[in-house]
Amino acid sequence: MSALRVLAPVPGTVRAIGQVPDPVFAQEIVGPGVAIEPDHVGLLDAVAPCDGVVGALHPHAFAIEVDEGRSVLVHLGIDTVRLAGLGFTLHVQRGDTVRAGQRMVTWSPVDVAASGMPTVCPVVALQADAGAVTLDAAAGAHVAAGDPLLTWG
Repeated sequence: MSALRVLAPVPGTVRAIGQVPDPVFAQEIVGPGVAIEPDHVGLLDAVAPCDGVVGALHPHAFAIEVDEGRSVLVHLGIDTVRLAGLGFTLHVQRGDTVRAGQRMVTWSPVDVAASGMPTVCPVVALQADAGAVTLDAAAGAHVAAGDPLLTWG
């Protein structure tokens, strides 16, 4: 299996996955990864972290199916499913082939924060072994969308 470079889907500050205020992510139940506290701006584009096919798609989250059974999940904020899509604009459809850096969803971290929900964005290698993922950006570092975030080897 070739190494998969996963890029930052949003600009912001890198956080350890264990700091995400949701046990499913913090305890790596769905897989290992990292999180980004997005820049707090009015509108923000979340981009594809890698090439692949849109497998799961919700206003607040999406998964890119890559190859050999690998999928990368991006979750925009925590508990944002409660917003029922309000404030999220989808730019792709399930089944679309996407390229790394392609705009997927536009959303507002400021509005999510105003709704009382955490804005942190987990980026997860779904069902991966913890040892298969290495971080390319250190916790506390600021990344731009498209910067190297992790490698899934």
